[in-house]
Amino acid sequence: MSLIPVEQALQQLLDSARSHPAQPVTQLSLEHALGHILADPVIAAHDVPPWDNSAMDGYAFNAADAQKAQVDGLPISQRITAGMTPEPLAAGTCARIFTGAPMPAGADCVEMQENIQLTDSGLAKLSQPVTASQNVRPQGQDVRAGSSLLAAGLRLRPQDLGVIASIGIARIAVRQPLRVAVVSTGDELVEPGDRLQSGQIFNSNRFTLIGALQRLGQQIIDGGILPDDLDHTRSRLRALADQADLIISSGGVSVGEADCLGQVLRESGEVSLWKLAIKPGKPFTLGSFDSTPVLGLPGNPAATLVTFLLLVRPYLLTRLGCTSIEPAAFTLTSGFDWQRPGNRDEYLRASLIDGHIMLAGNQSSGVLSSASQASGLVLIPAGCTVSQGDPLSFLPFTGLFD
Repeated sequence: MSLIPVEQALQQLLDSARSHPAQPVTQLSLEHALGHILADPVIAAHDVPPWDNSAMDGYAFNAADAQKAQVDGLPISQRITAGMTPEPLAAGTCARIFTGAPMPAGADCVEMQENIQLTDSGLAKLSQPVTASQNVRPQGQDVRAGSSLLAAGLRLRPQDLGVIASIGIARIAVRQPLRVAVVSTGDELVEPGDRLQSGQIFNSNRFTLIGALQRLGQQIIDGGILPDDLDHTRSRLRALADQADLIISSGGVSVGEADCLGQVLRESGEVSLWKLAIKPGKPFTLGSFDSTPVLGLPGNPAATLVTFLLLVRPYLLTRLGCTSIEPAAFTLTSGFDWQRPGNRDEYLRASLIDGHIMLAGNQSSGVLSSASQASGLVLIPAGCTVSQGDPLSFLPFTGLFD
């Protein structure tokens, strides 16, 4: 069986994600909307700012009085602070004004206080010419009423919440998160805190997956550890399929005698994608059980991490209606040599040092500590070698986990 290219596998995953009905819509307060997917476009009902205002602390003038203000100075007719409603500017005067305060009718410019000399008689004298609109933020400079500010499908960031708040909206329509069941497979697994017996290892993948799902704001159903038993696996999958929108597993999807999850999917469910041209992560599986999608990740910890970030993350975001799923990638120069061309796209754990990509620790698929030492993944395409100075694609973890 030939290996499926990563791009083809990802497209199949996204097509599968789009085949599901859109997630229901719920209303959330802005305080709780961070990271959720916007369900409807946001249309501005107000101008921002709602009136012309001063860009700095200073004095508001009518530019037509600038020459007199330079020669003789002008009387100060009022003091305007942010939050108050000013009186119209009396002809031939200026107003003391502070940053963000509304401009009085009749004033069309502001001079910063550092360029104003106050005479002994209390007049404000300009030290240099001023022009109309100088240091004035016009009404609607940021947002115009009726304009479309944010499109549906946006994953809300802090700055987006600020923009929504600026037009007075307190609650926003977003897509409900997915109910994601997480299971680990294998008799060898025990949970941290339990006593480790001979031949056993602690279950690290559960925490990697739950942490990644929490970063994406999903509702997590902890399915625990599946023993290497066909009947038990079948029964647990059936129970989880009734509760979840999606099941994510780590391990047990290959074709060994102890790989019960893959066997149950082939016998009692469906497998539509298996064996990818990716390293680490070749056994990644897309299947279903009782009509509930199952994403089977490899059991090796680094492979679990890589396949989640590159394949599961875009699948989840697509299910949620997110319109931007591409992780940030940068072309940077290699600071290492790699002379072992493979037949799979290889994603290595790496960091940036002095502007160059450097490998981080041991690159075995069973080693997770190098991911903690790294700041991202570097792609070495199938069939390629690398010499120092070669351009490579680097994907920071900061973008992959967002």
